Amino acid sequence: MCFCSDQGLASLKHLSETVSTQFISVQGQSYLSALSHQGVDIADVGALDPAWIFYTSGTTGLPKGVTLTHRNLLAMTLAYFADIDRVSHRDVVIHVAPLSHGSGLNGLSHLVKGGNQVIPRSGRFDPEDVASLLRVYSGVTMFVSPTMLRKLARSPAMARTNLNNLKSIIYGGAPMYREVLTEAMDVFGNRLTQVYGQGEASMTITALHKDDHFRGMASVQDGSIGYVGYVRTGIDVKIVDDAGNAVPNGSIGEVIVRGDVVMSGYWQNPEATQSVLRDGWLYTGDMGLFNEEAILTLVDRSKDVIISGGSNIYPREIEEVLLHHPGVLDVSVIGRPDEEWGESVVAFIVPKKEQVPLEQELTDLCLSSLARSKRPKEYKFVESIPYNAYGKVSKIELRKLG
Repeated sequence: MCFCSDQGLASLKHLSETVSTQFISVQGQSYLSALSHQGVDIADVGALDPAWIFYTSGTTGLPKGVTLTHRNLLAMTLAYFADIDRVSHRDVVIHVAPLSHGSGLNGLSHLVKGGNQVIPRSGRFDPEDVASLLRVYSGVTMFVSPTMLRKLARSPAMARTNLNNLKSIIYGGAPMYREVLTEAMDVFGNRLTQVYGQGEASMTITALHKDDHFRGMASVQDGSIGYVGYVRTGIDVKIVDDAGNAVPNGSIGEVIVRGDVVMSGYWQNPEATQSVLRDGWLYTGDMGLFNEEAILTLVDRSKDVIISGGSNIYPREIEEVLLHHPGVLDVSVIGRPDEEWGESVVAFIVPKKEQVPLEQELTDLCLSSLARSKRPKEYKFVESIPYNAYGKVSKIELRKLG
């Protein structure tokens, strides 16, 4: 059974002939009639039964259906209470991000405690809506992508709003840059928590807690605001090389995860399942490293690593540097096939209208902080970076821009 709006019902109507699911509009009479009846008994299900088919965002290829079991969701929810925050029936979660992704998973912690779930009437993310809702509800938590957090931090509506009713902003789902995070911390104070996870590990691998953000700010050398935090409760995490062997602290490798939050597999896709689930571990495809304090730093996605002249170049490192230019509003870096070097670095820049950067300025900035081999060979100025509904850069669309 699928509940949706009138608009959603119209767009899903064509599926009724091929999918054995009943579609019901929450604005229709049948839904209102159902509310007047007595509740039904809770279904008898097993811990390993499928509970949610969670589709990946598909930024580099086709989305895959992650099969999350009841055990996965229970482990995720209990880890939220252990690691992230306390929740009571007086608390509210405002869903400004898609319910099909991190916001929906985050909402389960409030659901089991009887907290209030609020969906803006506009059905989309709008800082004006958030500001209005904060004047009505207290004890508010939101899950947002880094892109959304940046827009909230720069919103005049939020600047005019009393933030006393805002309890927590949980962000994740895409890389967070230090420039953006520092700006958000100036606006929202000690209300930010970062979660690192995947659909395949139900948003639960590591977390950078509220106090950890400001601990990092106190020591520039420590650099904690570039971290994704400590391993979550009930989770095992290792950094491994290409052969699956653990690497020493400080060495870059692939992040692999084990625990009750890890999916049972991809829906009706055994080949994809076997490629990421090996010997009880989930191979995330993320490249990272642990420091001496057991804090994880993510370097980049393995699929996004640029191999130029036999060297690995991580786009995020270049993006962090370019964002320091006062004329750069947004940036994304990719590799382009190159006959001589294998791949060359290309930076897509969204300039600020009042201060468009010169290419030489960007090159000088990169050379001051990066090895010469890592500097972009080309800068392409664009009106916007293509993001999907989950706040992640669509590499597929980005490559179409040139």
